Amino acid sequence: MPESKPKFRRESPEQRRVQLIEATLRVIARKGVSAATVREISAEAGVAFSLIRHHFKTKEDLMYAAYAFHMHKMAQVSLSAATDTARPLKERIKQCITDTLSPPVTDGAALQVWAGFIQMVPHDARMKQIHMDTYLGFRDALEPLIVEALRSQGNHADPARIEQKAIACNAVLDGLWLEGSMLPDMLPAARLIDVAEFAIFAILELAQPD
Repeated sequence: MPESKPKFRRESPEQRRVQLIEATLRVIARKGVSAATVREISAEAGVAFSLIRHHFKTKEDLMYAAYAFHMHKMAQVSLSAATDTARPLKERIKQCITDTLSPPVTDGAALQVWAGFIQMVPHDARMKQIHMDTYLGFRDALEPLIVEALRSQGNHADPARIEQKAIACNAVLDGLWLEGSMLPDMLPAARLIDVAEFAIFAILELAQPD
């Protein structure tokens, strides 16, 4: 019998966009933003230049999409345990800390991509808006945990207090993420997690974890 050929599968426009974005991020992680030319990205993705132009009107549009994708993906990994209310509160908080301060989030390649984009934020209004949206989105995702923590101690959870604690928790995680990604030998994940648990449980007025 003749050998049957695999059926051709046409990818959806969204799947193709994601592939192009992921190729862009790989190039930036290896070589930096300045090296992420359309030629380099198309070679990385194994496609013709024209396909990139078909899905993104300009290279800038691809850069905006790549930055938003990168930030949302890291936040999704970091906070995946936050909404799992079947787990105890302290366990969810510890899991979010661990997921944030371990690979693939706290990682040299993730930092390289972020560093390439962050230099554009002060000078590009659209990039600044993406940065603001992802920052506020991360903070908003922390707030239900903060409310639950305060109420578990019989404390009033007024909006100003919740916002203050969300800013503080985010700052702790951001700072440790940055230093841990740059200095993994000096600050391995276990040490980062230990420091973050100490600081964040104190901010949330919870007893320190065992």
